[in-house]
Amino acid sequence: MRFPSLYTLKQIATIIHAEYVGADDFPVLGMNEIHVVREGEIVFVDHPKYYDKALNCDATVILINKKVACPPGKALLISDDPFRDFNKLTLFFQPFLKSRNAISVTAVIGKGTVIQPNCFIGNNVTIGENCTIHSNVSIYDNCILGDNVTIHAGSIVGSDAFYYKRRPEGYDKLLSGGRVVIQDHVGIGALCTLDRGVSGDTLIKKGTKLDNQVHVGHDTVIGENCLIASQTGISGCVVIEDEVTLWGQVGVTSATTIGKKAVVLAQSGVSKSLKGGGNYFGSPAEEAREKMKQLAYIKQIPEILKKLDQ
Repeated sequence: MRFPSLYTLKQIATIIHAEYVGADDFPVLGMNEIHVVREGEIVFVDHPKYYDKALNCDATVILINKKVACPPGKALLISDDPFRDFNKLTLFFQPFLKSRNAISVTAVIGKGTVIQPNCFIGNNVTIGENCTIHSNVSIYDNCILGDNVTIHAGSIVGSDAFYYKRRPEGYDKLLSGGRVVIQDHVGIGALCTLDRGVSGDTLIKKGTKLDNQVHVGHDTVIGENCLIASQTGISGCVVIEDEVTLWGQVGVTSATTIGKKAVVLAQSGVSKSLKGGGNYFGSPAEEAREKMKQLAYIKQIPEILKKLDQ
């Protein structure tokens, strides 16, 4: 998430009541999660396991819960609870805005686009030309749709990320300040859910088609001309490259990558990254022909045991 204008380190520290290491006028341009953070932005870290990764990532400002040596050219924000203070910044720069109309007066809708009855179009949404948004679709604030996009009934674009921190009193939610961006010629089936990024974008690239009842988690990027069949569940921070096919009821674990032109057969579980161009099956998903051989061998076990008993 980029801020609407440049802020200084001192201004950011004042918002969250934190100590800081760096010049008062050190420039801060935005905030993001570690996998998408860019130069000039804030990243937060609250576990020693990830200190080195955060301190050496592309972030220029590290919101951290320990006083450590500041890397050259960077700045630190010292907080007793970086998770809480990251949420404070999200609320400051992306506060919840109540909607007063089914289609917000700040929404921009392109020529030739049809919005069917009972839809909700949130604040600052942009919808391109010649789109069809069927009944009972909800598009949350700040989402962007390109041209020639079709979304079928009951789908939700821009719901919050499923991201929680466990505390003694229960689960604390990491607030979502990102967007969903859907490029040209994308088709979204009925009853799909697309979560917005925590601070970046969930992105569906041009030409991709989603069947009914598909879930796409926060900050996931789906490439061009992909086909994703019904009841597939894709976790957050996944990268699906161009021309990938996921058949029905595939599950994809967070932070994995599925390479270009890969095919994942129905009811498979993707627990680690898969190379492009292959056919995959099973849980955990492996090369399909090898997995089929393994299943054939398992079927032979009773006969083998029977022979051993003779």
